[in-house]
Amino acid sequence: MSGPAKGGHFGVPRAAGCPGGVCPPAAGTRAGRAAARSCTHTMWRLRCKAKDGTHVLQGLSSRTRVRELQGQIAAITGIAPGCQRILVGYPPEGLDLSDEDTVLGDLPIQSGDMLIVEEDQTRPKKSPTFTKHGAPSYVREPLPVLSRTVVPADNSCLFTSVYYVVEGGVLNPACAPEMRRLIAQIVASDPDFYSEAILGKTNQEYCDWIKRDDTWGGAIEISILSKFYQCEICVVDTQTVRIDRFGEDAGYTKRVLLIYDGIHYDPLQRNFPDPDTPPLTIFSSNDDIVLVQALELADEARRKRQFTDVNRFTLRCMVCQKGLTGQAEARDHAKETGHTNFGEV
Repeated sequence: MSGPAKGGHFGVPRAAGCPGGVCPPAAGTRAGRAAARSCTHTMWRLRCKAKDGTHVLQGLSSRTRVRELQGQIAAITGIAPGCQRILVGYPPEGLDLSDEDTVLGDLPIQSGDMLIVEEDQTRPKKSPTFTKHGAPSYVREPLPVLSRTVVPADNSCLFTSVYYVVEGGVLNPACAPEMRRLIAQIVASDPDFYSEAILGKTNQEYCDWIKRDDTWGGAIEISILSKFYQCEICVVDTQTVRIDRFGEDAGYTKRVLLIYDGIHYDPLQRNFPDPDTPPLTIFSSNDDIVLVQALELADEARRKRQFTDVNRFTLRCMVCQKGLTGQAEARDHAKETGHTNFGEV
């Protein structure tokens, strides 16, 4: 998989000719619209304080309309849009909500603000729904959720997953060979940094190794891709319920997420209740809500034991058919024999 070209998602040049590589989705396609939306709409961090406590607002940006903000607040607090009074700043001043089509970027609010939400008892209420006990209640709409998209377990799941998230939700397993060549080119171009001490093998041996389709990517490859795509890549581990953040201190404005079960990577995306709203795979690096959601997803997978203990899972060398237990034995076997093609038993 090659990297994005000029005009790509993170503003870095694309490699020339990318058949099956990281070519941009066509502008008129659903994937193209999703990718464009993901890159241009930086997610805002907003909270709202109501009488029942403080809540986090999700999936909002400067392009979000007032009606969407009111709908989410209504779903969280139970206060119908027509009865909401929203204040911001110090001293708090009310927002003009008279035009539901106004975008948030045109209001005197910004990412990081705390909105104070009150119920205006003087305004006429819209027709409420009723509970089974007859008490009026505003219908709480479902909020955006984080989920995984399963990619093929073909030794290239890391590359397919990274491609998926940086391209705004495009599943293309054929991207892997180009991405492998890209990584080899980057490593070969800087042999002083990418030395045997870093790679665990000589620079040339590594470049030959990573271009093979039977090898697995890991931390080294993720760190290279993070730098190439100019984005933070967060990997949440389902066994330890821990997030490893690659590029965290580089000042990148974008963040993408993968989930890892010990041997397999899948991409994470945020799905919206509106079926016409494409999933979101690229987040602001300030969006810590998505990290909390990722940890919740990993914890659920851990409780269901949806992970592989890499120290205990059984492998077979596909070259000499020797049985092995755990990645340590596989690593030692590879050093002794040069065999690196393993299959899980």
